[in-house]
Amino acid sequence: MMRRLGPGRIVIASHNRGKIPEIADLLGPYGIEPVSAVDLDLPEPEETGTTFIDNAQLKARMAADLSGLVAIADDSGLCVDALGGRPGIHSARWAERSVEVPPDAEPGEAKVERDFGYAMQRVHDAILAEPPEAGRNAHFVCALAVCWPEDGQCEVFEGRVDGLLVWPPRGDRGFGYDPMFQPIGYEQTFGEMDPAAKHEMSHRADAFRKLVAALIG
Repeated sequence: MMRRLGPGRIVIASHNRGKIPEIADLLGPYGIEPVSAVDLDLPEPEETGTTFIDNAQLKARMAADLSGLVAIADDSGLCVDALGGRPGIHSARWAERSVEVPPDAEPGEAKVERDFGYAMQRVHDAILAEPPEAGRNAHFVCALAVCWPEDGQCEVFEGRVDGLLVWPPRGDRGFGYDPMFQPIGYEQTFGEMDPAAKHEMSHRADAFRKLVAALIG
């Protein structure tokens, strides 16, 4: 039997500052007071799962254990048909690039930052290497995990939105791969959309609707 998720504080187990306000907006109407893992100085776990659900559960369980609060985690990514579903669960890793380190850095020390402009270029280049008939179909997936600290119980929900990839990217709203993703039936990319419009139909909104119906509604 599923537990109910009532009003009060809940940890958003994410260090991605782009996701935090979006999740907070989706939870706000239900009296839930989200606090981020960043604000609680919680560590970011290594995502060793093989699916979006695996990684969402891993992050939520750690945040619940360390904070003593109910935790919600999201693991999401872009899956490109022409690339066999890549980058998928490695969507954030495709944005990682090495940057210069100071001259006095320790030998072998390297610094890595996430640059989604670089990630979008990587996706575009990979598609160009495929036959034209492979197309530009893609979808975003979002897995949500809600975990309780008392016994580690987790509930999981998954959402999806389908679209086409455009080039060059358009819009400076949203985050991640949003500027190159145009959902089916719309003329704007997620990067061009008003955030409220995106929240109504995104993969994250789809997963949250399922969560609300099961745990809150």
